[in-house]
Amino acid sequence: MLDRQHLHILSAVASTGTVTEAANKLHVTQSALSHAIKKLEQAYGVKVWHKEGRRVRMTNAGQLLLKFGNRVIPQFEHAELQLQQIAKGERGTLRIGMECHPCYQWLLTVVKPFIREFPDIDVDVKQQFQFGALGALLEYEIDMLITPDPLLHKHINYQAVFDYEHVLVVPADSALASLGFIRPTDLADETLITYPVEASRLDIFTRFLTPAGVSPKRHKIIETTEIMLQMVEASRGVAALPRWLVESFQDKLDIKWVSLGSAKIMKSIYLGTRNKEQAPDYMGHFKALAKRARVV
Repeated sequence: MLDRQHLHILSAVASTGTVTEAANKLHVTQSALSHAIKKLEQAYGVKVWHKEGRRVRMTNAGQLLLKFGNRVIPQFEHAELQLQQIAKGERGTLRIGMECHPCYQWLLTVVKPFIREFPDIDVDVKQQFQFGALGALLEYEIDMLITPDPLLHKHINYQAVFDYEHVLVVPADSALASLGFIRPTDLADETLITYPVEASRLDIFTRFLTPAGVSPKRHKIIETTEIMLQMVEASRGVAALPRWLVESFQDKLDIKWVSLGSAKIMKSIYLGTRNKEQAPDYMGHFKALAKRARVV
């Protein structure tokens, strides 16, 4: 009958592309792997993949089981980890998902006192998710999600822990730096630098430029905050970032921030957790520390 071994095999074959490489990844012989799948196929009267040379192609049945495995394997691993921790007398591991590129500096101000207060708790931070950040939380890949843009879900509870202003960072000697606030049309001839996030999830577009029917002259993607701000200092573009983050770099770089619009763009950092399970005590302590944390 279907068991967890079959799901691991399908996942390994899908990720490696061949039965041989999947067997090596799972540390089993190719014959043992093939035998396990053959018994599964005989039991249900279906094929889970077709061989095309050395490569394999999943059938509809194989795709069904692969999707199922992607959902349940993280939950198995989560339960096993908790059992191991109970057996060792440990209290747990806090797995944090980050959906906020500039939030690491803020997160450090929370993690430092947390690990000092809870020396037996490991902290793991992830930013790449198989099903997106919300899916990772729902499927037990992570225990907590940090995001400035919560996607509402009936099984997820969000708590706002840190408010901030979203501003435009510009070269200190630029004409924009002397303005009282930025209007959308002020960016029509500018190069806008952002993190690698789709425009539909960037506030500079959704809450500022797009409603005004304005587009920047050029949109440039940069992954790291430090490089982004160095590009701004060199007059290679402008960027929209949290005010607290910009201020933390102003003693190192010749940059300034200006409010986006006369009404400003205010944001919050949220912590998302699953609301239908008994959370360990240390998660409550983490939330309390997050509420008190401030970036200096």
